[in-house]
Amino acid sequence: QFSFQENGWGAFLAERLVRKCDVVNRGLSGYNTRWAKLTLPRLISKSTGAESTVAVTIFFGANDSALKDLNPKQHVPLEEYAANLKSMIQYLKSVDITEDRIILITPPPLQESAWEKECLAKGDKLNRRNATTGEYAQACVQVARDCGTDVLDLWTLMQKNQDFSSYLSDGLHLSTEGNSFLAAQLWSRLDKKLSALPWLLPYWRDVDHTNPEASLL
Repeated sequence: QFSFQENGWGAFLAERLVRKCDVVNRGLSGYNTRWAKLTLPRLISKSTGAESTVAVTIFFGANDSALKDLNPKQHVPLEEYAANLKSMIQYLKSVDITEDRIILITPPPLQESAWEKECLAKGDKLNRRNATTGEYAQACVQVARDCGTDVLDLWTLMQKNQDFSSYLSDGLHLSTEGNSFLAAQLWSRLDKKLSALPWLLPYWRDVDHTNPEASLL
């Protein structure tokens, strides 16, 4: 949901793809895969032009992996999380979005000390663990393998830099640097799929000003 904020990864993609295709934000803050699976048909359907969709990202796990005893509302068991991802992929295929156009994104790592401060400020205990988030990330990668989709393993990639705290604004959500990192990683995958898209309408210098109809119609 926040990906179109200033310096967000969605805004980065939209800027790169201007006049080639529309980048549609259907992110839902706080949602897990259990809720997303139910709402997906309302967000993407054949009637909304699914056949002309060039790519779809599915980015869940940070909420699903919340600890059950401390955050039962958002928590989804690991096996159900994987099943829900598979269900969303199957739904997309049913509306003619093939697996080669789907990219799964794992949850990013959790910086526990920073997130614990956020939790304590609200009177709560630390309600997520990085190791648990990693299990969900691994499940996401496995679903991609099983279903033949692409996957961006954000959890692993971000931790290649041992101090990954700069990628997160509060230990959980992406910072400006984290958004930039995700955008760059995602673009390296999307560029292959989308580089051949033609521009919508000609560059202004190429328009015949004496007969614009010839250029524009």
